[in-house]
Amino acid sequence: MTEGWIVVRGGGDLATGTIYKLWKSGFKVLVLECQYPSAIRRKVAFSDAVYNGRQTVENVTCRLVDHWKEAQEVVCEGCIPLMVDPEGKVISECRPAVVVDAILAKKNLGTKKDMAPKTIALGPGFEAGKDVDYVIETKRGHRLGRIITEGCAIPNTGVPGMIAGYGKERVIHSPAEGIFHEVRHIGDEVKKGETIGMITSGDVCVEVIASLTGVLRGIIREGYPVTEGFKIADIDPRLEEKENCDTISDKARCIAGGVLEAVLYPDRRSL
Repeated sequence: MTEGWIVVRGGGDLATGTIYKLWKSGFKVLVLECQYPSAIRRKVAFSDAVYNGRQTVENVTCRLVDHWKEAQEVVCEGCIPLMVDPEGKVISECRPAVVVDAILAKKNLGTKKDMAPKTIALGPGFEAGKDVDYVIETKRGHRLGRIITEGCAIPNTGVPGMIAGYGKERVIHSPAEGIFHEVRHIGDEVKKGETIGMITSGDVCVEVIASLTGVLRGIIREGYPVTEGFKIADIDPRLEEKENCDTISDKARCIAGGVLEAVLYPDRRSL
């Protein structure tokens, strides 16, 4: 293991690509998550360890821990530790070499340059050189994965990147407030207009309808409380991508490459 810890705030599917690459590159990684993660690509999100106690992605296992000492023990056992600590309180205790904000909230939820000798953030909401040392571009296209040393990532458009000619249609948002219930599951082939889930609130039940034909790449977990407009599912129009529902995406790997490169950059604060 490389000396010095890296703390990654966030354990969703894009964050998991970064966590996986850092871990496989020999770094000790501690993941910090919120109490109720809402990742929809759950099969490739280490954040699901919050609910299951552990989560394995591409033969790498992440385990839920309660405190810093246990995190150190879990690393020695060959697993990535994950703590529920949305405010990052443990950061002052573990004193990491690097902090990576991979929450992808499109805004800064509290990451600061003084949290570690080097700080990196994914996507919009941060200014490189001010809020953090480096920002990694997360928008699909020519700049995806690039390291920004001054300034910000491309602003959030609210429209998903195009895949096989589809953009906003790929993502499904909750049509109502209530409790979500799965009808179809990750990896299922679905048809446009088909019911893939239900939202219940008291005696009211609202269907969640597939927006296009394809593979259900992600869907929020059973029993999750949602608000109207909440992101709850993701359909990939490429049926041949069905076997890739269990593996880290090309986008996540590209972003992870940018993070790893930034981690290995010389310390800009000492230059």
